[in-house]
Amino acid sequence: MTVRSKAEHTETIHRERKAAVVVNTKSRRGRRHYAEVLRLLKERDFRLTGVHPVTDPSRLRDILTRALDSGPDLLVVGGGDGTLSSSVRHVAGRDVALGVLPLGTTNNFARSLGLPLDLPGAIGVFTEGKVADIDLGICGDRPFANLASFGVSVEVAGTVKPWLKRMLGRAAYPLTAMTILPRHRPFRAYITVDGKRHELLTHQLNIANGRFHGGWQIARDVSIDNRKLVAYQLGSGKRLRLLGETLVRATTGRWTSLAGGPFVTGQEMLLETDPPMAADIDGEVRLRTPLVLRTVPNGVRVMVPQSFEDT
Repeated sequence: MTVRSKAEHTETIHRERKAAVVVNTKSRRGRRHYAEVLRLLKERDFRLTGVHPVTDPSRLRDILTRALDSGPDLLVVGGGDGTLSSSVRHVAGRDVALGVLPLGTTNNFARSLGLPLDLPGAIGVFTEGKVADIDLGICGDRPFANLASFGVSVEVAGTVKPWLKRMLGRAAYPLTAMTILPRHRPFRAYITVDGKRHELLTHQLNIANGRFHGGWQIARDVSIDNRKLVAYQLGSGKRLRLLGETLVRATTGRWTSLAGGPFVTGQEMLLETDPPMAADIDGEVRLRTPLVLRTVPNGVRVMVPQSFEDT
């Protein structure tokens, strides 16, 4: 497959404006904003090769395949982090750029790209921004955009109520975690990077490709384009430590830099846990430890603001 340079790809999108649109209308925000998305794209003179509302999330993969078969230069996807993570897997390594419409609760992926969180601003990036290539995370055999997590968050992903997310937004996640924590048991995690083994006891372990988790910044110098994964725990083996850490992270953030927090970084990590743990991969509970996690540098093309630092 011939892949254009990023500059050529950017120029083609700006000139030709050939795009396919996929919006998860099963979600409340997607359903509410679907017509507005189409109106804003047409106002900016996009030629739509296909328009695909997703009413059944189980058909998302087939719909993405059909959207890409129409040969767009830009695949515009509206939804939350789970929808966008599936889209990332489809465009990885292809001569097409992903255009992100932040229609989720936390919008971690959009935040990591520095995108405006309003629809007019996000769509404006398609005509005024640039094509960049960012890192793709791989957990086992599963590509991911933002985060793989282990522990309390896996239960939270399966427990948090849709009505609570609609009412409270990203605050719904730490509040749900607090209801689960009293009965949750800590686990031991062993992370091997570059031959060095790190051991910790915790209720929650996150391994991030992106800069945000739960809508809050992990640290200012974390990047989705630095060829590194960042592993960190919240709290320790003590429930009160995790509760306190969760409250701090949910209100003010915690770390200003990778040098100031309990981070393990590397391009590839072997994760082992005792007991074996399920993985929450961008909102989908898949696979179990032990797992190898790694990054594919510059694995995905996306539209970003001109100010995004593309390395």
